[in-house]
Amino acid sequence: MARIAGVNIPTNKRVEIALRYIHGIGPLSASEICEKNNIARERRVNDLTDAEVLAIRETIDRDHQVEGDLRREVSMNIKRLMDLGNYRGLRHRRGLPVRGQRTHTNARTRKGPARAIAGKKK
Repeated sequence: MARIAGVNIPTNKRVEIALRYIHGIGPLSASEICEKNNIARERRVNDLTDAEVLAIRETIDRDHQVEGDLRREVSMNIKRLMDLGNYRGLRHRRGLPVRGQRTHTNARTRKGPARAIAGKKK
């Protein structure tokens, strides 16, 4: 099992798909990494040599911000918005949708399960 950026990459998947298991690497970044290291996209992770895994690891460390560093930066950005007290920060603080979605109905992912209101029944 290959370990890249602190993540165990699944061995029986194609390289391009397996790289997406790393937080911060999507389809475009994964194909770009494969191109830079001259690795065919249809090759499996268990077919890679140690040198190729090392080259992928170095490319990711050099060119991409992934896993812990990326999570830390995103959380710091959210914390900064909350400290500033602007609209987006207030929405984060209250646990409501941040990007302009409606909240009269829907928004259950952010708001959590619906709670009954006392005295509403007639």
